[in-house]
Amino acid sequence: MTHAAGSNPRVRRVYDPPEPDDGARVLVDRLWPRGLAKADAELDDWPKALTPSTELRRWYHATDQDEAAYARFRTRYLTELAEPEAAAALAALAERVAAGPVTLLTASKYPERSHASVLRERLA
Repeated sequence: MTHAAGSNPRVRRVYDPPEPDDGARVLVDRLWPRGLAKADAELDDWPKALTPSTELRRWYHATDQDEAAYARFRTRYLTELAEPEAAAALAALAERVAAGPVTLLTASKYPERSHASVLRERLA
C-alpha cells in the first residue's frame, strides 16, 4: 500500500514490523505497549494528548467492546478530542498527514474498533 502526500493515514498494530511505506510512525496509545522495546517501535511521535482519557479507556476495556459500546466510546472520545490540548495535537497531526504518509500505531487487538480508527476518521 503506497501513500501519497495528503492521503488518509493508515492504522496498524504497533507489534507489526515497520514497513517501508509506513511514513511517519505515530503511537496513539497512552501507555507504552507491553513487551515492545522502544528501539523496535521505530516511532516518529507519541502525542499522548491525542489518547483517550484514562477513565474512558478503562470504561471501554470493561465493556464487551461490541458495536454498541464502540459507538458510545467513539462519541465520548470525539468529545475529548475537541478539548484544547487534544485539538492542538490533532491539528499538528493533520499537518503531518497533509505532508506525507502517516501510520497510526496502537497495541489494540482490534484496531478497527479502537481510538486509532476514530483518529483516522477525524483526519480523513
